Amino acid sequence: MPKRMSATNSVLFLLCLMYFITYLDRVNIATAGGVISQDLGLSNTQFGLILSAFAYPYAIFQVIGGSVGDRFGARRTLLVCGMIWAAATILTGLVGGLISLFLARVLLGFGEGATFPTATRAMQNWTAPGRRGFAQGITHAFARLGNAVAPPIVAFLIYHVGWRSSFVILGLVSFVWVGVWWLYFRDNPADHASITQEELDTLPPPRAPGVRQAVPWGALTKRILPVTITYFCYGWTLWLFLGWLPTFFKQSYGLDLKNSALFASGVFFAGVVGDTLGGVLSDKILERTGNVKLARLSIIVIGFLGAAASLTGVFFTKDLTMVALLLSSGFFFAELVIGPIWSVPMDIAPTYSGTASGLMNTGSAVAAIVSPIVFGFVVDKTGDWTLPFAGSIGLALLGAGLAFTMHPERKFEEPVPEAPPAPGAAPATR
Repeated sequence: MPKRMSATNSVLFLLCLMYFITYLDRVNIATAGGVISQDLGLSNTQFGLILSAFAYPYAIFQVIGGSVGDRFGARRTLLVCGMIWAAATILTGLVGGLISLFLARVLLGFGEGATFPTATRAMQNWTAPGRRGFAQGITHAFARLGNAVAPPIVAFLIYHVGWRSSFVILGLVSFVWVGVWWLYFRDNPADHASITQEELDTLPPPRAPGVRQAVPWGALTKRILPVTITYFCYGWTLWLFLGWLPTFFKQSYGLDLKNSALFASGVFFAGVVGDTLGGVLSDKILERTGNVKLARLSIIVIGFLGAAASLTGVFFTKDLTMVALLLSSGFFFAELVIGPIWSVPMDIAPTYSGTASGLMNTGSAVAAIVSPIVFGFVVDKTGDWTLPFAGSIGLALLGAGLAFTMHPERKFEEPVPEAPPAPGAAPATR
């Protein structure tokens, strides 16, 4: 009889499914972009605006959502978020033009804005400290798996039921996850019916939701800012790939919807490997050396430099197979960054892990606003579908240098308020 999955692994698997579904719902529009643009009469610049619409509320709700997750717990926060993003996905299939499509994508960004910071709060309670890199890596690997399977799934659905029905079907899948999450998850692992004492002994002391705890916003923001800026450098390439890759293959090489989806899917599968490997390697280095700075920064820097080198090669060949391999290599190295960099807020500020990771992910969210618009604008002005990758090369090199400013080995120290002077005491002199 097969051994039942442990409660901690079951929770991790549920979070993996959430990452998978959220990315399926946010990148499905990239595959359907050509059909939608033709149906609604959108230019490349207008479609770039649609791609960025998701990111405006997504950026805002990184920090707000992270603090809400810290305050109310992952169970309730992800229930509400899931209902919103599922509804937004269904509404996307009902739009009638540019404005309604823009608003549907804004609602999707609102629903998904708090998901990853809140998931980090759940991991903080449910993951042993030595498995943080793996947990962040494997969950983001499922996100990239969502990227990878979205093109063929959406292309299949478009072919059989049309692009509008494809969004309705994917939204209904999201609602199923929401129900399972609410029924299974508990904020405090000790409250879970299937948790064992052996598992509890490996977990950190949980911070229960509902405990009012003032966030030292100024000090925490300043401490996490280098991580935010470094993550912006990664996010630029991520959102360029997510928003434009299927259309890049279709327009640059004249592929049909099916083949452009397959090539994009191959590139995204390389990211699945990179996400998993980056987290595993980071944890292994931490286990063998005990040096958290070395464990996080070594993989992050290698990832950025490898991505820059791979994308540089795209400018020296027009061969479709070679370009696909170089883009796959670039995405693989970029995704090595994910596991270790999402562990950094947990290393720095475990008490405020949801808020800290939200502050960090704001960098990627801002990149999600700018990157797709810049790509579409450059293509419209120059007709060159390769030129926008130059920005990714420069920012990857910048990210490799900025990584050394993050200092995950230094714990966040909360500012200590000055005690009021004792009655009758003489004022302090300077």
